[in-house]
Formats: sequence, structure tokens, C-alpha cells
Amino acid sequence: MEKNDGHDKYMPMTSVQSGNLTQVADDVHCFTNQIVNLCFVGNVDNWVLVDAGMPRSFNKVMEQVETLYGEGAKPKAIILTHGHFDHVGAAEELVKKWNIPVFAHPLEVPFLTGKESYPFPDPSVEGGMVAKISDLFPEEPINLNGNISLLPNDGTVPGMPGWKWLHTPGHAPGHVSLFRDSDKLLIAGDAFTTVKQDELLKVMMQTVEVNGPPRYFTPDWKASEASVQKLAALHPEKAITGHGRPISGDDLTAGLQKLVGNFKKIAVPDYGKYVKGENKEE
Repeated sequence: MEKNDGHDKYMPMTSVQSGNLTQVADDVHCFTNQIVNLCFVGNVDNWVLVDAGMPRSFNKVMEQVETLYGEGAKPKAIILTHGHFDHVGAAEELVKKWNIPVFAHPLEVPFLTGKESYPFPDPSVEGGMVAKISDLFPEEPINLNGNISLLPNDGTVPGMPGWKWLHTPGHAPGHVSLFRDSDKLLIAGDAFTTVKQDELLKVMMQTVEVNGPPRYFTPDWKASEASVQKLAALHPEKAITGHGRPISGDDLTAGLQKLVGNFKKIAVPDYGKYVKGENKEE
């Protein structure tokens, strides 16, 4: 197969959840676009989009916008947990249509303004078929220059009153997660997942298990472990992750506790170019 050198090429990966719109709270909906989740947060008068789906997903995103908020609706902003291809696939087209600000952590800005590429995905990493084909995934930056803004230093999230952002690096240097204390709802991005993202069958069936970030695209496992610990300390009651089904209650609590207590065994691969020198001992 020819390597995908751009963000505008369709990636032929899907799951049984693809196309599903799941209401997680009165004002929060999770939309599964092929194998990745994005979120609509707010009501018809004030809403934002968190992440922007897979490449060539513009029409799918717009269909959900119309379903939730009506024809001609547009958000106050787009909030990006990070800039990997499956979270920014429709971003350039959406920004062109809406002319709205896109907020991200300062460390993600080079990857969102065409200045710097992410580290290459690692097809040699321990894992299943998705990991093995990861060198076909785009790592090049998109260019949102002129529409990019920095998340506020005070931890607030533009257009999302009552929410705060937390820096949760490891999977990406400027990765952020979003948390609302009033109902303990967490939008985790890829800081952790609820599916074993490197295994194709589990991705397709969306088999639920709290796991670490995607192995093939995570260059800093020590930072990733610290980020999971930070999120678990919030004691979330509901979570939407970038990959996998939304999860809540005892399943979330037990799953996070298990992941925190056994992070190196569960999440960190036994081998790969980003795990050299890692200590896998408990």
C-alpha cells in the first residue's frame, strides 16, 4: 500500500459504533466517526465542537450539527484535545465554513499551523494489526494558521462554562483533557481509551476495556502514565475517550484503578522504538 502523505485521503477503517450519536449528558453528545469520537457540548444557543474527526468527515460532522442544533448552526469554537490526523480530519474545512477560533495547548500549535510534524507512528511496536499498518497514517501537520488560539492560562475552556482543561501529555506533547466538576464528566481525548486501539477486531467491535493511549502513536510513556494518574485522581463518573465507547460508574472507576495500578503491564508495549529503556517491572 502507498503511504498516505496527507490528511485529505479517506482512511478505510470503521467500527460497529460508526455513525452513532450518544447522549452522555443533557448538553453533551458523543459522535463516533469511523473509529474516533468527537463531542458536541452545549445547547442550540451556545455550543462547541471538541475534536474534528477522521479525514473526509466534513459531511458526516455537518449532518450531526444539523441534527442537534438545526440548519445553519455553527459553534462558538472548536476545542482540540490534540492534533493527530484522526482528531483534526475535518478541521480545515470546518474552519473555512464557520470562520471560528480553534483552541489548543501551546505545545500543539506547531502541529496545527504547518510548522512541525509529529514523530512517525511506530509499526514495529508490540500490538495488533492497527499498529502494524500505522506507518500508513498521516503524521504531517495541518495548517489552521490565523484561526488558532491558545487555551487560557487559568484553565477555563472557551465556550464551555463550568469546564476546565488539564494538560495530559504523553500521547502528544500538548494533549489536553476536559473535565466538568458539577457532574464529574471527563472528555479524555487519547490520554486513555476504552478499547485496545492497536487490535483491529477489538476496534471494529468496540470491545470495552479501559486501556492506555494508542501504542503506535505514543512517544512518551512516562508522561502518559502521569497523565492517567492525574485524570484518575479527579474521580470521574462518566468519560468520553477518543477511541472506544463512553463509559461510566463502576466500570469506569474499576477500569481506571486497574490501569493506574498496572499501567506498565497494561498500556506500555513490551517493545517498540518509543519504549527503549522503559522499565516494565511492577
